[in-house]
Amino acid sequence: MPAQTWKDEDVSLDPLKGQRVAVVGYGIQGDAQANNMKDSGLDVVVGLRKGGASWEKATSDGHEVLPVAEACAGADVIHVLIPDMIQARAYRDDIAPGLSEGNALSFSHAAAIHWGWIRAPDGVDVIMVAPKGPGSKVRETYLEGFGTPSIVAVERDSTGGAWGRALGIGKAIGSARAGLIRTTFKEEVETDWFGEQADLCGGSASMVMNAFETLVEAGYQPEIAYFEVLHELKLIVDMIQRYGINGMWSRVSETARYGGLTRGPAVMDAGSKERMKEVLGMIQDGTFNEEWVAAYGRDGRDAFARRMREIDSHQIEQVGRRMRRMMWPGSTE
Repeated sequence: MPAQTWKDEDVSLDPLKGQRVAVVGYGIQGDAQANNMKDSGLDVVVGLRKGGASWEKATSDGHEVLPVAEACAGADVIHVLIPDMIQARAYRDDIAPGLSEGNALSFSHAAAIHWGWIRAPDGVDVIMVAPKGPGSKVRETYLEGFGTPSIVAVERDSTGGAWGRALGIGKAIGSARAGLIRTTFKEEVETDWFGEQADLCGGSASMVMNAFETLVEAGYQPEIAYFEVLHELKLIVDMIQRYGINGMWSRVSETARYGGLTRGPAVMDAGSKERMKEVLGMIQDGTFNEEWVAAYGRDGRDAFARRMREIDSHQIEQVGRRMRRMMWPGSTE
């Protein structure tokens, strides 16, 4: 059965009229969503750490900016857009003390609620509006008169109006113009983490590095290998996103089509799928969550530093920096 969806004409801002929305955080998503909400006519206040780097920017963008605790205490909807691993502390210290019955606690990622890092009190709606794109795209498409699609969920409807609030936020940030898709907190976090680990970030980066090493170890020039396995990947992904997988196949050469259709399954075979199932299982049973929380608690943002240093010294990155400077002379990396 197809997922339930909504478009702009199906939803209203009325459930948020007369309500103040506190956007906690002003990173890429906080910036985009707060500005889109404000431009859509919502009463928005931005909650930030006093003197933090984002305070001046949010103020210059025309927002009322207050310390997090003060912003949340005066709000009806608290939309939490700070990084996952600092949400629990911010909730405990600054958000929870100001929560009142009838408020809504809102997120753009489900991890803190699903894994119990945050436990909202009874009488508070718990909702999610998660744009399926970076904040820069959320803002860009809004200004173009369109939007970036979002998935929406309600974990707890204490007021009877939680869905109206979630859909209203989706409309206010422009996502309803592209489409809102119903999900659950459990489904969002498990599929999001799986996509990041097995495909979008982890899988694709590992695939590219292995393909690069295969060509270089066979004696081909690293610069040529870089273009063939990394640079051109974006062109293919863009076609897949725009036209679908079969649409991509119909837009590449016949040689690429035959070779890809016959050799691709030999590279990403049933064994790869079984390992993907193992990765998904560790997400579903909480193993990855426990590992990540422990690593962050021990090392903070250095939890992945060693691995990133290793990648930074890899030949594909050294070659890539030269190639990017060649193509984009103003590159400052």
